[in-house]
Amino acid sequence: MHRVDEPRAALVLGHGAGGGVAARDLVAATEAALEERVGVVLVEQPYRVAGRRSPAPARQLDAAWTAVIDELRAKALHGLPLIVGGRSSGARVACRTAEATGAAGVICLAFPLQPPKGTTRLPELEAVTVPILVVQGIRDRFGMPPVAPRRTVAQVASDHALKTDLPAVAGAVRAWLTTLLEDL
Repeated sequence: MHRVDEPRAALVLGHGAGGGVAARDLVAATEAALEERVGVVLVEQPYRVAGRRSPAPARQLDAAWTAVIDELRAKALHGLPLIVGGRSSGARVACRTAEATGAAGVICLAFPLQPPKGTTRLPELEAVTVPILVVQGIRDRFGMPPVAPRRTVAQVASDHALKTDLPAVAGAVRAWLTTLLEDL
């Protein structure tokens, strides 16, 4: 948990399927949020805490995420506008649970739009009814989500890892948060 004095909002971020909360793009997003006086909580999914590498099924990820958000909203983040998000798999969880968690906005870092074998995950983005930011590498092998009325898509010079242009990742998050916070 990264606290700030006189927080304007809270941001809860989840990690990707194969990594943890120390991913560089999550760190960049955290730093950008803190500069905007948005407190940040980085959430490690239970399968990672247990030392497993493979993610749990979506329903288990969503249930664990929602339980953590409920606890945070009842205590540490009580009364603050809530923004949720994450990288890759964590972004999908945040989208699927945005309504249930009462999120005011969603940040998706490297949203895996088109899996190698499967159908598009665009419906997960389209189901979000609050403002959403997607920060996507222009060389992301999982594709580029389209811009939509509530969806901002910031393209950065990177691939799915979002490691090569961290200042652009932070800048996109900072700019979007500034606008969102003005509207809240």
